[in-house]
Amino acid sequence: MSLILASASASRAAMLRAAGLDFDIVPVRVDEEEIKLALKADGAGVRDAATALAELKAHRVSHGATQDFVIAADSMLDCGGRWYDKPADMEAARQQLQSLRGKTHDLVSAVVLARGGSVIWRHVESAKLTMRDFSDGFLDAYLAQAGDAVLHSVGCYQLEGLGVQLFSRIQGDFFSILGLPLLPLLAILRENKVLRS
Repeated sequence: MSLILASASASRAAMLRAAGLDFDIVPVRVDEEEIKLALKADGAGVRDAATALAELKAHRVSHGATQDFVIAADSMLDCGGRWYDKPADMEAARQQLQSLRGKTHDLVSAVVLARGGSVIWRHVESAKLTMRDFSDGFLDAYLAQAGDAVLHSVGCYQLEGLGVQLFSRIQGDFFSILGLPLLPLLAILRENKVLRS
């Protein structure tokens, strides 16, 4: 049995490596924007949307790797009913951070485990993060120092680095905020004999 991460996320891969897992990476492309629009139009909540996207990624990879366990995940950010995506460029990142400044938002991370084309387990966790009312000068300095890394995360922050300075309060699981509910995932991998118990 081998393990596959159906994600191009460097953060998710780093978490799994740090936890001692051996896995292959098979990034999967889906039209996330189109799917999110359709789900929102159907009245889906942010938890359902994150789960649906993770499941779609897992299905795509696990159909072609029937004996392997496939991990897929997705994170969604909701602030006052508005869903945020990864910014397209630095100006979009600036606007997004200005919009989130001084507010509390929900960050939802869903993870699924699939095998043989079927999802065998799913888990969703939510965190509440309050951005402090930082100055425009801080925002300029933050974007200059963080650089293009802000374009790789929904919310424009990496909590394990400089992004922690954006916040005044954080409630929730650290790993889930980084994009992967790691402890429940490790537990299900042990249950399925992928990891030693």
